[in-house]
Amino acid sequence: MAIKHFSSADINGFADRQRARFINSLSGFKSANLVATIDEQGITNLAMISSVFHIGASPALVGMIIRPTAVQPPAKNTLKKANINDADNKAVPRNTLANIKRTGIYTINHVSADIYQQAHQTSARYDDAISEFDAVGLTETYIDGVAAPFVQQSQLKFSLSVREITPLTINNTILVIGEVSHVLVDNIAVKDDGYIDIESINTAAVSGLDSYHTTTRLSRLSYAKVDRPVQALDI
Repeated sequence: MAIKHFSSADINGFADRQRARFINSLSGFKSANLVATIDEQGITNLAMISSVFHIGASPALVGMIIRPTAVQPPAKNTLKKANINDADNKAVPRNTLANIKRTGIYTINHVSADIYQQAHQTSARYDDAISEFDAVGLTETYIDGVAAPFVQQSQLKFSLSVREITPLTINNTILVIGEVSHVLVDNIAVKDDGYIDIESINTAAVSGLDSYHTTTRLSRLSYAKVDRPVQALDI
């Protein structure tokens, strides 16, 4: 296998979009999720987010990273080479973040192989008065006690109440942490030990900025202990 070596100087010399695709690929497969919100006028918003991650189970916390709302000078004592000139970082509205700040409620909806094209299309910059649900042909659904919409076509979705919003000074992205309040999932996916078999409901993964994947499980493994080798688990 031939290995190609890229230095930081090589990477900084890439064109903006080339660099963005390259760096976004480094972290490997990521979860593909649609974040749904609603504003005070009742206009819904749907955004494709690939930066959702587990924070803790007690309480049940999930984080996500939202890109900057505008280009700002990097804070002192941050990386000198931090790039703030990417075309995507120019001053643009971030309706998802604005709605979360105003209402405190949002939902995260797994993207399945059946809807990945519509999910990707939500990343287009629609006018504020246009709901991405309507624009891409996905369906809003609601449950009592949750003001934000869910994506009806998603087979695993959950609502969250915002707990913390923290700007990251190193590149002006925003960390949003929410506490899970309701989970809606296809019954076939939930195992007796609590494991959710997301492959059984065709949840998709994303790599880079625009590559979508289905998955094939290798195995579930037993809890690792120093005195016992791991073993494959039945699911």
